[in-house]
Amino acid sequence: MHELGIMTGVLDAAKSAAQDAGADRLLSVTLRIGDMTEAIEDALVFAWEALIEDDPYVRDAKLDVIMVHPKSRCLECGAEYHHDRFNMFCPHCDSFATELIEGREMQIESIEVDMSE
Repeated sequence: MHELGIMTGVLDAAKSAAQDAGADRLLSVTLRIGDMTEAIEDALVFAWEALIEDDPYVRDAKLDVIMVHPKSRCLECGAEYHHDRFNMFCPHCDSFATELIEGREMQIESIEVDMSE
């Protein structure tokens, strides 16, 4: 289950950024992750919930996961198209010469913190 490793890194990075900003606690994290990473959304959420359970700084933090579906560009005809993880052939010219342009992302898009005074 590589989702636990992914979420450990996400939580560490978000928590560090929140603490560096002087926040009292982390409220939410939005994560963009591509289908081609083979991460499973439910497993990401499960790992997140397990990791935040015993830490009062992040205990109630919400996780929003944005799954990015694969998109490729045909190197023969230039068409851009969405597809599943397994069928990357160009639907316009049937070429196998394609370049993945979306679907491998793994980034923290935003964090929300509490800055009580």
